[in-house]
Amino acid sequence: MAYIVKRPRLTFAERIYLPTILAGLMITLRHILSGLFGKTRVTMQYPEQKWDAQLPEWYRGAPTLVTDEWGRDRCVACQLCEFICPPRAITIKPMEIPAEDKWSKVEKRPEAFDIDMIRCIYCGLCEEVCPEQAIYLRKDYSITGLTREEMVHDLPKLRELGGVKTGLVNKWNEKK
Repeated sequence: MAYIVKRPRLTFAERIYLPTILAGLMITLRHILSGLFGKTRVTMQYPEQKWDAQLPEWYRGAPTLVTDEWGRDRCVACQLCEFICPPRAITIKPMEIPAEDKWSKVEKRPEAFDIDMIRCIYCGLCEEVCPEQAIYLRKDYSITGLTREEMVHDLPKLRELGGVKTGLVNKWNEKK
């Protein structure tokens, strides 16, 4: 069964579109005048000016690895971030820590840790799932490269970008 929908009756002013056109022109005129008198800035002069101060606390940027105060990796190569990554942008190759090492109880550390920034969708799942708080999303929105190889961040590049994170690290806690 077909439903018949009746169109509303338009007034004369609505039929000639004149009030709507005048309202649009008034908005345009208001923007022009506020721009001329310097009340609003229309364009940001990027890269000289950046949004860093205006970024919200919940902003999700590029993922990166952090180290502790002594330069040790916080990552235990558990591969949870690799498994949860929807676009499969993270690749981890774990290696065992030798038995004679003081930290052999940790069992693993990353031998290779790559994040393909072209594939990354900045969802933040890797940060949420990390048990050692080794991966963080930094507040960066201009990630560029000239080749695809430059957009794959390896372990040294991730450490350089991530920096140092202070606080208790379960991995290096001698009491555990």
